[in-house]
Amino acid sequence: MDSPTQSPVQHRRAIAELIDELRTDRNGDLPARQTRRRWIVGVTLVIGAILLGFSLSATPGDNRFYPLTVALGVVWVVGGFLAGPVPAGSFPAIGRHSVNGVPTHPHRNAVLLGMTVGLVVGACFVVGAFGTRLIPPFNDLINRVLAYADSGSIVAIAAITLGNGAAEELFFRGAVYTAARPWHPLVLSTGIYVVVTMASGNVMLGFAGVILGAVCAVLRRATGGVLAPLCTHVVWSVIVLFALPPIVGV
Repeated sequence: MDSPTQSPVQHRRAIAELIDELRTDRNGDLPARQTRRRWIVGVTLVIGAILLGFSLSATPGDNRFYPLTVALGVVWVVGGFLAGPVPAGSFPAIGRHSVNGVPTHPHRNAVLLGMTVGLVVGACFVVGAFGTRLIPPFNDLINRVLAYADSGSIVAIAAITLGNGAAEELFFRGAVYTAARPWHPLVLSTGIYVVVTMASGNVMLGFAGVILGAVCAVLRRATGGVLAPLCTHVVWSVIVLFALPPIVGV
């Protein structure tokens, strides 16, 4: 009887196929009205950066934090859809196709890809958090951000964190990525994301923005939409919100 497990050769082929699929740019033709889109993106970026700076300048427990962060999420969503379009994207199942060669369940595959990547990136941040405990200045910077989760309703904080994570993907991997085409959108959209994140004044948030922004931009390129990066961001946010505070001593 044949073993149901895959051989090392099959595993290597699957990994090679996955890498090839991730290298594929699934974004279609350049959409029309790019000038209008770029104006909307520019205005939204300015408003969002200002709101981000104000929201994280509020001390933990400050009543202003909730309305400011909710307003920030609304700005990203409105800006994303006004600039539009915001494609969902798709991804083929590795080694699985229908009879006519069409990928099966492409949207579900994008979700699974995004969630898997989110788990991997989140795990890397957990490992990194243990390392920052040995570097007090970095640990203090992380504590400043995570202190908000310890100073209010965890349900409200979780809802805002996940909602804003999804909103960021709709805007940065949606509108900003599209507006940056054809000028190296992966690099440009990630750079813009990092610059806006640095409006918080916290270098560790900027560092997180480099990693998360780059990973999500790769997923946008590979899937042609925001579904996979959105799932990655949400899963990563859950891990950071609940796993990091005990590690860094919040």
